[in-house]
Amino acid sequence: MMFTTTSADGTTIAYDRDGSGFPIVFVSGAFNDRHTLAPVAAELASSHTVVCYDRRGRGDSGDTAPYAVEREIEDLSAVLSAVGGSAAVFGFSSGANLGLLAASRGLPVTSLVLYEAPFALDPEDRRTADDLPGRLAGLIAAGRRADAVTTFQLEGIGLPPEMVAGIRQSPFFPQLEAIAPTVVYDATLTSPPYDGPTPELRAVEVPVLVLTGAETWPVLRRAAEALPSLLADARYVTVPGGADHTIPAKEAAAAIREFLA
Repeated sequence: MMFTTTSADGTTIAYDRDGSGFPIVFVSGAFNDRHTLAPVAAELASSHTVVCYDRRGRGDSGDTAPYAVEREIEDLSAVLSAVGGSAAVFGFSSGANLGLLAASRGLPVTSLVLYEAPFALDPEDRRTADDLPGRLAGLIAAGRRADAVTTFQLEGIGLPPEMVAGIRQSPFFPQLEAIAPTVVYDATLTSPPYDGPTPELRAVEVPVLVLTGAETWPVLRRAAEALPSLLADARYVTVPGGADHTIPAKEAAAAIREFLA
């Protein structure tokens, strides 16, 4: 069942809520809406209240210009308030970066699960240019949504050109174009200074579980292996499967359930 809450700047944020028990709020990544993480949430609904929300500009949530990372932190704060005031947070991809930032800024996050946070902790792995968010915003302003999508896929995610070309010809590409303005938001969250070791990481004092799939991209595995050393209380766990930056729902849920027990 869908509910809504209102963020500090008046933006409507939509969310689904199910289950019972201490809440877990699920924060999705690029090109995702609240349904993306529903399979993982469903696996945990027997022991937790599970909450999946549409980040601003996606699904049934609204959007208010101008964008700033602080607005997304306020959105998460509004969701936390709506579901009881505090919760564990599961962040996927750029949503993991957002969850970390929220915890470092003092939001009532009791624990964090970070699934394949796209941090660039090895200089050789850095792939997001400082100016990417601005260039993407320029493409959106010029009405070039398709080019914004493919530019983010190439430069922000690092997909190979042949894969990006295939996606552009796929029947679901119009769905990506529809939420193309949000690639600016995800590029911001995954480019400097938010994609590397910062003092804010040390400010995260809550327990953190860093997860990757065993079959994920090497760059994401390297980031996950390095991230716990930058946090006060973190552990790293690999779950079976998870090829191509996907989440094996049952396996991930089992690791989360053990972590939160």
